[in-house]
Amino acid sequence: MRQSSHRFRGGRLILTTALLAAAVMTSGCTRIRTHQGYQVDKLLVDSIQPGIDNRASVEATLGTPTFSEQFGQGDWYYLSRDMRQLAFASPKPVSQTVLRVSFDGAGNVSKVSRTGLETVQKISPSGDKTPTLGRHRSLFQEIFGNIGAVGAGGMGGGGGPTGPGPNGS
Repeated sequence: MRQSSHRFRGGRLILTTALLAAAVMTSGCTRIRTHQGYQVDKLLVDSIQPGIDNRASVEATLGTPTFSEQFGQGDWYYLSRDMRQLAFASPKPVSQTVLRVSFDGAGNVSKVSRTGLETVQKISPSGDKTPTLGRHRSLFQEIFGNIGAVGAGGMGGGGGPTGPGPNGS
């Protein structure tokens, strides 16, 4: 009787350990949802009217823009993006709204437009190195490559006579 009770406890310990290990391993596979940027309030966005609102009223209604155009009329952009990520995978956009408020020369709203996920671009880097133009030199060539070149003629290091020039100056 004692031996079967001991086996039962050992089996329970193994089962408990296995369940605990499975719980720890699967907790890394949870979905992570994040929101970035502006919280879009449809009622407030719909209240912005071309020809009626200006920069001050737009800022009072929607707040400071996410970013603004540097050249031209200075359009304002409000960016909102929801992302989803599973465990260690790269995050992927689930939804996105880019609200563009255009102004005329007097600072009045001329146009309000929205775009969605169709403007998201996929960037895929090529390998682990960035291709560049020019010479391909190793670390040691970069460090020791100029030894002996300083002051050598034709290398742009000065290499000419240190006295006066040919016309005496």
